[in-house]
Amino acid sequence: MKTKKFDSINVVPFIDIMLVLLTIVLTTATFIAQGKIKVALPEAKNTQSQTEKKNLIVAIKEDGTLFAGDEKVTLAQLEKKIEALGKSDLVVIKSDKKASFEDFVQVIDLLKSKKHDNLAIATTKKAD
Repeated sequence: MKTKKFDSINVVPFIDIMLVLLTIVLTTATFIAQGKIKVALPEAKNTQSQTEKKNLIVAIKEDGTLFAGDEKVTLAQLEKKIEALGKSDLVVIKSDKKASFEDFVQVIDLLKSKKHDNLAIATTKKAD
């Protein structure tokens, strides 16, 4: 009786599962749009209204200026505000569609470094 030796692993089923999970995550993400600081938000077809209390709104202007609520802040000041929040407090990120992607990534990285996972990204509803 011969046994078949496996030289490689078939990763196609794994890729299929990961694509399904990615689709589920992307379709269930929370997107909201509200606030006082004028930011030209990107458009998305699938948006949801957010009814729960917002604890901190972080706005990123086109020129890279950061706002926490209505207050202009630096990245270090934003870090202190995030540290003062509870882990379950919602952080809403409003990034101007013409803002640098690097500025957006810095805010996300700051949230992740503080292990703050309760966040939402604000968008406007795209007209059909």
